Amino acid sequence: MPARFYVETLGCPKNQVDSDKLAGTLLADGMQAAGEPGSADLIVVNTCAFIEAARRESIDTVLALADRRRDGARLVVTGCMAERYGDELAAALPEADQVAGFGVPVRKLIPVSEAPVPRLDLLNLPRPPATSPWAYVKIAEGCDRRCGFCAIPSFRGPQRSRPVDAILAEVDALGAREIVLVAQDLASYGKDAPATLGAGSIVALVGAVAERVDRVRLLYLYPSDLSDALVDAICATGVPYFDLSLQHVSKPLLRRMRRWGDGDRFLRRIEAIRGREPEAAFRSNFIVGYPGETEADHDQLLRFVERAELDWCGFFAFSREDGTYAAGLDSQVPEPLVAERLAELTELQDGITARRRDELIGQRVEVLVDAAGVGRGHREAPEIDGIVHVADDLPVGDFAQVDIVDALGPDLVAAGAVPALAEGDRS
Repeated sequence: MPARFYVETLGCPKNQVDSDKLAGTLLADGMQAAGEPGSADLIVVNTCAFIEAARRESIDTVLALADRRRDGARLVVTGCMAERYGDELAAALPEADQVAGFGVPVRKLIPVSEAPVPRLDLLNLPRPPATSPWAYVKIAEGCDRRCGFCAIPSFRGPQRSRPVDAILAEVDALGAREIVLVAQDLASYGKDAPATLGAGSIVALVGAVAERVDRVRLLYLYPSDLSDALVDAICATGVPYFDLSLQHVSKPLLRRMRRWGDGDRFLRRIEAIRGREPEAAFRSNFIVGYPGETEADHDQLLRFVERAELDWCGFFAFSREDGTYAAGLDSQVPEPLVAERLAELTELQDGITARRRDELIGQRVEVLVDAAGVGRGHREAPEIDGIVHVADDLPVGDFAQVDIVDALGPDLVAAGAVPALAEGDRS
C-alpha cells in the first residue's frame, strides 16, 4: 500500500491553495490522500499566523492531531506560523516531527535552521484537479504594502506575480466552473514585473480567465487600485462581486494604519459601482480597536456601515503583532471597550445582511450547485458568505435558475429546497 497523507488547512483561501500545491507534490511522489488523520502516515498542518486567535487555533489543531495520529505517523507543521517563528515554534512543539517553512519538502526531515530558502515558493508546484465545482487560484505571492497592523510582508516577502501563462494553465488543469482569484494584494498584480506584465495587467488577466470558465470572482481588492477599467472587467464577467479591503473609514485612523482612503471616498465608489451595476454585491472587513481609535472614529464607522449597506461584512479586534508599526503605538484601546464596539457593529451588520437577503425573496437567481442541496449565486463567495438551499436533485457542478422563496439569516431558500437547519450567521 502506498503511504497516505492528510493535510489540515487553517486560515485564508490563499492557504488552501498552498495546501493544494503540497498535496500535488505528495501525490506526484506516489502517496495517496487519506480521508481522516487517523489513517495517515503523514499529517501536515498548514498554519495561519495572521492574528493571535489564528495562532492559538493553529497550536490547538497541531496538539489535537498529535493525539489522533496512529503509531509511526509523522506530524509536520508548515505554513505562516512555521515560516514566521521557525525554530522557536519547533522548540515549543515537541509533538511535531518537523516544522517546515514555505517551499520546504515535507517528506524529508530538515531542521528549520538548515532548510534552504525556497526560490519558487509554492506558486509553481503542481496541483491536482479541483474536487468541487469551484477553486481558488493564487495569482501572486507576498505584498509590497506596509500596513501598520500587518506582519505578512515580513514572512511572505515582497509581491511576486505569476506569469499569465502559468495561471491560465492552472485554471485549465483544475477543471472548475468557477475560479476565485486570490492574492495578498490582488489588484496590484503585475506591478512588480512591469516589463513583462505591464501596468493594469489584472484587467487583462480577469478577461483571459473569464474566457475559460463560467465564473470569475476576485477576493481582496485594495480600494485605491479599484480602477474604472477593473470595475468594468469584473462586471463583464457576470459576477459583480466586490471584496474591498477597507479596514476602517476614519481618515486619521487610516493614516495611522498607513492606509489610503476615507469613508466618503469609499461610499462614493460603492455608489458609483451600484449605479453601473445595480446587482453588485459587496464584502469588506474592518479592524476594531486599532491604537488611537476614538469614540468618534467608532461612530463614524457605524454611520458608514449603516449607509453603505454592504452585503457581507466582518469585524475583527485589533491584534498586536510583533515587528509591525502598530505594535509600538500608544493609545491602546481597552479590551472590554473593543468587545463592546465589536458587538455593536456586528448587531448592526447582521440586520443589514438579513434585510438585503430578504429583499431577494421572490427573485429568480442563477446558482452554481456546489453540493447536493447547496448552491451559490454571484452574491455568495464560497466558504465565507451565505448559501442558497436548492433542491437535492439538482446535479452538482451544473448551473440552475431557481426562485427564492425564503431567507434564513445569511442563507436563501429556493423553491423545492428542504434545508434541515438554518446555517449559522457567516456575515
